[in-house]
Amino acid sequence: MTLPNADAEKARWTASADLWDRWADPMAELADKLNQPLLDAAGVRPGAVVLDLASGAGEPALSAAKRVGAAGFVLGTDLVPAMLTGAVRRAAAAEPRPAFAAADMTALPFGPGAFDAVTCRFGIMFVPDAAGALAEVRRVLKPGGRAAFMVWGPRAENALFATVGGAVEDRLGPDPVHGIGPLFRYAEPGSLAADLAGAGFADATETALTPTRKAPRGQPVWRATLDMLFGARIAGLTAGERAGLEADIAARFDAMAQGDMVPLPAHVRIGVGTA
Repeated sequence: MTLPNADAEKARWTASADLWDRWADPMAELADKLNQPLLDAAGVRPGAVVLDLASGAGEPALSAAKRVGAAGFVLGTDLVPAMLTGAVRRAAAAEPRPAFAAADMTALPFGPGAFDAVTCRFGIMFVPDAAGALAEVRRVLKPGGRAAFMVWGPRAENALFATVGGAVEDRLGPDPVHGIGPLFRYAEPGSLAADLAGAGFADATETALTPTRKAPRGQPVWRATLDMLFGARIAGLTAGERAGLEADIAARFDAMAQGDMVPLPAHVRIGVGTA
């Protein structure tokens, strides 16, 4: 597959930062079902010092801060400063409160062995130099510390991406700049564990999570996916074009319904390594 381009990815996330902030709170309960297994995999515990990479609008850094408590510390980072606007807003009401800062995970501004654990939820796929990023993560971990990365499995096994992405591509054509191909960089089982091992991590493993949630037929559960992943792509559509696209997406999900409910299977993978 074509690897991500650093400038294009930074532009993509800068353009969509306000949309991620807008959806962060409505999506919080659903996101927590992914945050907790990731924090478990990283061994995040009370009193730990934790680095969260590609924090975006604040997760799982906010959830990690609750786990480590007042005796611990969580720093959330993101390459794109605009993405952290939502994280800072949400952290204002959090207790304990994580800190946030812009940082490039391929050149982390921290000394060796600074953290007990490192987490990254849906971020490593977009890094052109993933090997360099993994090496940096290993460097800043204490000996025996754990890193846990959550990535997406195959596109076809993630109903929201497959369906919304299919509608956008059918109507607007493929987009080499804002396409969602990079999301599935580690879709092949074992590929993330192999890169972790290649970066020097011990005990590199992967675990698959394949939940299927159900949504009432007619409920626009797809709207967050459309906005957050395709907001930059569809920003120039006329009101009529946007309405046509949304009607197409709604019809595709209605066609998937089983009775009054629409099944929404997902496939994520958690890769873990020990420094």
